[in-house]
Amino acid sequence: MIVKSHKLPRALAALCHDIFMAGLSFVLALGLRLGEGALPHFTNHLLPAWVLFVAVCGIVFWATGLYRGIWRYASMNDLAAIVKAVTIALMIYVPIAFLTTRAVDIPRSSVVINWFVLIFLLGAPRMAYRVFKDRGLRHLMERSRHLRVPVLVVGTGDAAEVFIREMARDRDGAYEILGVVDDRGTRVGRSIHDVPVVGHLNDLERVVEQATQRGGRRPRRLILAKSLDREAMQTLLGLTEELDLDIDRMPRLTDFKINAEGATASGIEVRPIAIEDLLGRSQAKLDRNAMRNLIANRRVMVTGAGGSIGSELVRQIAAFGPSRLILFDNAEYLLYGIDLEISEKYPQMSQRAVLGDVRDAVRLNVTMAEERPELLFHAAALKHVPMVEANPIEGMLTNVIGTRNTADACRKHGVDAMVLISTDKAINPPNVMGATKRLAESYCQALDIAERAASGTRFVTVRFGNVLGSTGSVVPLFTRQLANGGPLTITHPDMTRYFMTIREAVELVLQASVLGANAPSEEAGKIYVLDMGKPIKIEDLARQMIRLGGLRPEKDIKIVYTGLRPGEKLYEELFHELEPLVETSHPSLHLASPRTTNLELLSRSLDDLNAAALLRDQDTAAQHLRRLVPEYNKASEQPEDSVVVAL
Repeated sequence: MIVKSHKLPRALAALCHDIFMAGLSFVLALGLRLGEGALPHFTNHLLPAWVLFVAVCGIVFWATGLYRGIWRYASMNDLAAIVKAVTIALMIYVPIAFLTTRAVDIPRSSVVINWFVLIFLLGAPRMAYRVFKDRGLRHLMERSRHLRVPVLVVGTGDAAEVFIREMARDRDGAYEILGVVDDRGTRVGRSIHDVPVVGHLNDLERVVEQATQRGGRRPRRLILAKSLDREAMQTLLGLTEELDLDIDRMPRLTDFKINAEGATASGIEVRPIAIEDLLGRSQAKLDRNAMRNLIANRRVMVTGAGGSIGSELVRQIAAFGPSRLILFDNAEYLLYGIDLEISEKYPQMSQRAVLGDVRDAVRLNVTMAEERPELLFHAAALKHVPMVEANPIEGMLTNVIGTRNTADACRKHGVDAMVLISTDKAINPPNVMGATKRLAESYCQALDIAERAASGTRFVTVRFGNVLGSTGSVVPLFTRQLANGGPLTITHPDMTRYFMTIREAVELVLQASVLGANAPSEEAGKIYVLDMGKPIKIEDLARQMIRLGGLRPEKDIKIVYTGLRPGEKLYEELFHELEPLVETSHPSLHLASPRTTNLELLSRSLDDLNAAALLRDQDTAAQHLRRLVPEYNKASEQPEDSVVVAL
């Protein structure tokens, strides 16, 4: 019969080691005190005292939890625990020795010497083992390495250097950096503050294995220290799923607060990968001084101020210090929310919240007569395609007539510039929402041409695609479906959309406003179009969101295709074929040459549309809309399967 042997538990083995060291320290301390006479004195008088000392040390070491730590991760915390345990042991031993033998044969100074010797004998083997395992002294002074999360940093730029330096400075930091992954592969083999650049992003599996072997701990997380393009992010998400790695990102360098010594004032907190990180967009360079000059010390009004775009416009405008900010919206709670937020953040700024509807021309004119705004940003609109398709009259009244009311009020009350927020759905629209926004664009374009000639109000139209997280967009829908355990619903596997973040969209709207307000007369009526990058496949977006949730597409969360909804397109466009692209002085902004209409004829046609809409005559109103937006008439007559517009 073969008896299976069991290894002595590591804690018990460590206890035996420390008891031996306690006994040895007693003898060594005596030797240092008495010299050659130490051994005879020990054997003749101190053997019982030695047994008592070893017993006390063994009990105290175990009771104080000296063996909860792991030698592999021995640190300054362990050394502090040893000092504490040795001190307690001697404080217990000395009174007992006096009570039992009055310690007449124990040299008093040997107790002090024993304190130093025993600390050394207990601490040195632990630290030596740590140095041997780490193959160096780099982590020796750390207090809690085993509590740190082992990570790999992706990127070799300034952000990575700041993160590595901060983790080295903060001995209680949350992360242990095992290596740096170079997304370009040009710095492999080099190091940043003694942290090696271990490989290329494409070799992540090998990098993880080598980092595990070198550091003795497997990386558990990737920290993105730079933005990657969309294809690289998609590849990286797949690799992290296969390797069972979490993935976080660092904040922008502009978000760090640096103190006088050059260190971050409150440390660096990495953040989960957000859906906007998957866009792979580089941050646009903005002329913030020009934005401030446009807005500072001026009276600014925002319609639709409570909506997703409108509220972000309000936040960014408020930061530039307008003399007065007028918030106009028909949604009571949303208006209350943004008004409260701005009043708390900018208590000294003059502002007013006006509950009103852009359909109500009287309310608009009274408000503008009272406030006399110099700039107006028109973000009020109905924008959810299926909802407007089911309620077309409401879309016409808000998006078309509401825009006309706002623009006419701007002319009447001498507003310097009105900025219309438009959408890529206005291009070849097969739906009511897109057609109404195109008609709103047409009216503002015609007004801009007329007013430029008379040196009146300037009308700037800005067009962009979907913004992540806005009301009615696909991302909040996917988020809600993920929270409910799926499935994620997609109308068509080939559907693509342009995306950007709300913050970036509004920043570029303000940048376009600067250009439009100062544009020469030959640019009258042209539409500013934001550079939306490449379109994103909605199916890819859904799969990436599932992975960001730590789940697996089609295994943990299903994806279901529901079919195109009424008025929905597979592909969106940013320019019409009759709108030649014109570059601007800003690389993220382009100009679409105008397809203009005679202002007088358009105004009469809008009167007819308004009359039919107010009578709720849906057929007549639809006929007017089709006549005024010919591409809507053409697109909406196509069978559903052919609603595909080439990019």
